[in-house]
Amino acid sequence: LGKPQGRNKQWYQRRVRGSIARLIVERRMLLTWGVAFLLLRLSATDEHDHKYADGDEVVLWMNTVGPYHNQQETYKYFSLPFCRGPKQGISHYHETLGENILGVELEFSGLDIQFKKNVASTVYCSKELKLKDFGILAYAIKNHYWYQMYLDDLPIWAIVGEVSESEFYVWTHRKIDIGYNGDSIVDVSVTTEQKTRVDKDTVLNLSYEVNWIESEIKFEDRYNKYLDASFFKHKIHWFSIFNSFMMVIFLVGLVAMILMRTLKKDYQRYSKDDDLDDIERDLGDEYGWKQIHGDVFRPGNHSLLFSTLVGTGCQLALAAIALILLAVFEKLWTERGSILSTAIFVYAATAPVNGYCGGALYSQLGGRRWIRQCLVGASFFPGIVCSTSFLINFIAISYHSAKAIPFTTMIAVAAICLFIILPLTMVGAVFGRNISGTPQPPCRINPVPRQIPEKKWFMEPSFIMFTGGILPFGSVFIEMYFIFTSFWAYKIYYVYGFMLLVYLILLVVTVCITIVSIYFLLNSEDYRWQWTSFLSAASTGFYIYLYAIYYFIFKTKMYGLFQ
Repeated sequence: LGKPQGRNKQWYQRRVRGSIARLIVERRMLLTWGVAFLLLRLSATDEHDHKYADGDEVVLWMNTVGPYHNQQETYKYFSLPFCRGPKQGISHYHETLGENILGVELEFSGLDIQFKKNVASTVYCSKELKLKDFGILAYAIKNHYWYQMYLDDLPIWAIVGEVSESEFYVWTHRKIDIGYNGDSIVDVSVTTEQKTRVDKDTVLNLSYEVNWIESEIKFEDRYNKYLDASFFKHKIHWFSIFNSFMMVIFLVGLVAMILMRTLKKDYQRYSKDDDLDDIERDLGDEYGWKQIHGDVFRPGNHSLLFSTLVGTGCQLALAAIALILLAVFEKLWTERGSILSTAIFVYAATAPVNGYCGGALYSQLGGRRWIRQCLVGASFFPGIVCSTSFLINFIAISYHSAKAIPFTTMIAVAAICLFIILPLTMVGAVFGRNISGTPQPPCRINPVPRQIPEKKWFMEPSFIMFTGGILPFGSVFIEMYFIFTSFWAYKIYYVYGFMLLVYLILLVVTVCITIVSIYFLLNSEDYRWQWTSFLSAASTGFYIYLYAIYYFIFKTKMYGLFQ
């Protein structure tokens, strides 16, 4: 056909460049979604399917050990002077990303357990305590150390020992009762027996026995024994939901009154002013929100930071409601680390929302450095979380705790941020700028900012910001009590239906409070509403943080820097 000439050559070159660009973008998108799909598969995969045949291997995992009152301070089980069973190899082993971040340290116990095969009391190892071993074990018993085990993903706990008359004793025998229904394990419990006095040169003969018991518990109900229904479904919990709902009705009525009655009166007053000539209008007493119509759409300060915070908030709001819905329908609390793994994936999948909202708002505010805004928006929240986690990780390393995050896990999280969150945020930013990025104020903005008149101290933006979060916090603080209790007091939080209702109530209350606050601010002829509206709602987080400090000091018995 020959080489294209003239205009045809230019057209041909443009077509080639366009095809190459589309091919690169398509391959990058395929790589991004491929990595996301792989991470989802890794987070959803379990070590086995919970189905056994007679005689199949059943693995008892030793997780961590630590002080009872310091739930976050955990160590590897075999950091204590205990020994493993005689069995060396296992047929399967798996840890998810969420388990690694949470500090789950599964170590094979070495005990030979087979499905439906009882094991009589058997000594599986002996350990002679040296002086150092005695000190470690005595310290663990004195500080009420207890350890966690897993069998078929069912957690079981046991205490290391006890103090009696200034003497230290350790439990050396484990009686493991396993309930089964058909080919599935539906219940497991452990009883510690044979109290042995601990001293230098003491020989610990560690033993175990296994009893298989047929049970009528269904497989899907096997986690019910871990759920404290009397605590989470208490009358106070229901009353808090009702109280918050009544608060929503009150605030919605207040906002409706402002929008229907107050604004109607303002429009009537301003319509009368429109009938006056210019001289009468200048001599008249003008005040209210209409006087700042030429300044109310003026872009606020620090537009890059403001758009980044708004975009991140939109992403977190969507990710939170998606995660709660998944927890409601999928029972994520039944799998180790599944909630955290799912949260990471949901946050990464909602990254385009951050880019779209933040990029569109930044463009509407007149921003030109959209690539910088996109980079800041993609890294703002992950940067804060990772920085805080790394600081805590250094403390965990100094304690030699199992909570220390492995370096490979840090690399995996960094790869998620770099190869998934950042590209998806940029895609959302491109769509946001092109679709909703054009500023369209309904009126002309004055070239010279209007002078803000003096007003009462309670109408100042700082006061509105500080007090705006009180009512939203009041609507959720009882639910925060249950969440903190499950986080710090060994309870499994499972009432995500309650959490969904409280979350929706929080959104409605926050919106209503923000509308009321900004109405009073604009009515005092102060047009600095952007940061005021954002920070008045964000102050709810400040009050929640104060409540967390109060709960930590007065409701728990934790101690030490690591907590």
